[in-house]
Amino acid sequence: MKRTHTCGELTDKDVNKKAALAGWCSTSRDHGGVIFIDLRDRYGITQVVFDPSHNIETHKTAEALRREDVVIVEGHVRKRPNGMENKNMLTGQIEVLVDKILSVNKAQTPPLEIDDRIEASEEVRLKYRYLDLRRPKMQKQMMFRQQLAIAVREFLNGQGFIEIETPMLIKTTPEGARDYLVPSRIHPGKFYSLPQSPQIYKQILMIAGFDKYFQLARCLRDEDLRADRQPEHTQIDVEMSFADADDIFHLTEGMMKHLFRKMLNKDIKVPFKRFPYHEAMERFCTDKPDIRFGMECCNVTETAKESDFKVFLDVIKKGGIVKALNAEGCGDKLSRNQIDELIEFAKQNNAIGLAWMKVGKNGLESNIVKFFGENAQKKLLEKTKAKSGDLLLFAADNSKIVNDVLSKIRLKLGNELGLIKKDDFGFCFITDFPMFEWSEDEQKWDFGHNPFTMPKEEFWDRLDKDPGKVISHQYDFVMNGSELFSGSVRNTIPELQEKTFRVTGMPIDQIRERFGFLLEAYKYGAPSHAGFGLGFDRMASLMQGIHDIREVIAFPKNKSAENPMDESPSEASEKQLAELHIKLDFVKETSNAVFGKIRDVLNREKIEYEVLEHRPVFTSKETAEVRGTELKQGCKALVCKTEEGFIQAVVSGAKELDIEKLQKLTLFKKLELANAKDVKQVTGCNIGSVPPFGNLFGLKVYFDKSVLENAVVAFNAGQHTKSIKMKSKDLQKIVNPVVGEFSK
Repeated sequence: MKRTHTCGELTDKDVNKKAALAGWCSTSRDHGGVIFIDLRDRYGITQVVFDPSHNIETHKTAEALRREDVVIVEGHVRKRPNGMENKNMLTGQIEVLVDKILSVNKAQTPPLEIDDRIEASEEVRLKYRYLDLRRPKMQKQMMFRQQLAIAVREFLNGQGFIEIETPMLIKTTPEGARDYLVPSRIHPGKFYSLPQSPQIYKQILMIAGFDKYFQLARCLRDEDLRADRQPEHTQIDVEMSFADADDIFHLTEGMMKHLFRKMLNKDIKVPFKRFPYHEAMERFCTDKPDIRFGMECCNVTETAKESDFKVFLDVIKKGGIVKALNAEGCGDKLSRNQIDELIEFAKQNNAIGLAWMKVGKNGLESNIVKFFGENAQKKLLEKTKAKSGDLLLFAADNSKIVNDVLSKIRLKLGNELGLIKKDDFGFCFITDFPMFEWSEDEQKWDFGHNPFTMPKEEFWDRLDKDPGKVISHQYDFVMNGSELFSGSVRNTIPELQEKTFRVTGMPIDQIRERFGFLLEAYKYGAPSHAGFGLGFDRMASLMQGIHDIREVIAFPKNKSAENPMDESPSEASEKQLAELHIKLDFVKETSNAVFGKIRDVLNREKIEYEVLEHRPVFTSKETAEVRGTELKQGCKALVCKTEEGFIQAVVSGAKELDIEKLQKLTLFKKLELANAKDVKQVTGCNIGSVPPFGNLFGLKVYFDKSVLENAVVAFNAGQHTKSIKMKSKDLQKIVNPVVGEFSK
């Protein structure tokens, strides 16, 4: 190589040595005719000096050097003058006086700063990812990831595991998310699937006699994205024969202890805590609890029944529950305004509200205490273990909403009150998950987790008559409130595996068509086995105090599953499609650009939103049911015809349009609902699927005030099978409608 040293290597021990350095020009300074340039590579920065009295030619070349030019220089190491040292840099005691410039490759002015102190927008960072990755911060994060992978292999190799690669082109099998399909050129009409995980193959490896397998596996899932989710990610995939859950837990504890000592020089305490699923949901309202702080919850439905508080009683009559969060010490810390902000936060997360009681020296205090008798108040204090100075926060609704809201409030308080230390780590295992969960949309049982999980033996006889009560050998590993892995003891009994599939309504011929090769393999002597797939990207980010896995992935996708740098996904050529026996006629006819337009606007404006995909729905009531929202949160976006053209009127899903009121508001002489043909022509959407973004179609938009009375709203996104859920204030900001009253 032309370079003899890196830019992070030279020290005062190298003074008078000849050195050749290569890198990017980071900063340039001209001090009295002498040019100083900070030369940067991934190892660090070295100051190089161009002195005209030493070499006029190199100085002349240096005058033209600009930010991000790539150079190779040759010179001699010398000590920096007294008082000019930089003690914060390894190379801060020396500089290189340049004798010769061996190479120069000029650069245009970059569209983002190669500087950790200046953060560009996400769009720019992903578009010019190769520049973003030059930043020292990003390089440090990527090198941490690489060292972490080495440490993982080091530990598992030491435990006798063998690393085996599993195929990337596999048979499509349902595993929770959509598969990415790859058409076969050789077998027209047939498809491979990209693996969501190596699940089936690692089980087959156990049958093959490889009793300890691992792999840093690439996994691909076609699902909606968020900060800790990507369409392609890496997991530490592990499987062990003749093992139970305890063996997996001990292995995990040993691996984490090794990784934290190796990477962070931190000694973590084992064993980790274990919580059965129902206990975790009761105490923390989530199956991935952050256990670094207290503020636990409990169910107080029975005590609430003894009160006269109508809000609680009405919820209980409808089959809902009441839970309380003991915000320890917050009775003294939080003002009334801060409590009101928590109430608003709860409403934004679909709760009907949030009740509260402060624990004073003389008992409970709030405007709802009067509805609770002395005995009920005593029970509340005992149940919540509340003491003077605490604040009790109550949520009442169905269990899903209650748990979701209280878990978010708990984390919000933990972060805002500084209860979570940055360099603290909390680990736990969640065990005894329900085997099945009921799908309201499809009115059938689905697997709660991995379909290949062994149900606990004492529940086998309930598979036919009471699937909801079946507990499985499923377990999760949680770190700092994030699920790092999900795993299980596997079902190795073919007849029992078939039976669990039948519970979900899968016919026997479909079971054998999809999983026949696995069930066949089990017939030839299968050892008991267990394993997990640990999110490597997520662990690499959390260990560095980062909460977005894109920060530790070299080339991630954005929220729309696109790579702005290489512009994938992209169209295929006619020749490629012909070779694969694919026609796009159907896609071209039915593709809907409306959703893409909405998504682009929301992403550009950095608006938070959630995409919901569901079965086709055509009424406000059934739409609310599949979305899991209240009827009033829906947005009916109606196109109306006037003497001057078309407008859009939007009312709450619980309301109807009052044409006469709208006509008085708009002052049009003629106003009527547009017909299906007009709606299609104006918006490109069918009636009932039009989103409340009339501005995208060049329409003036009117919002009934009922729409904005909801903190969160949901609406069809140009089709009957896709909805968007977002804050109403953000919707108002993007659409900028005229707001009035024209509903009934």
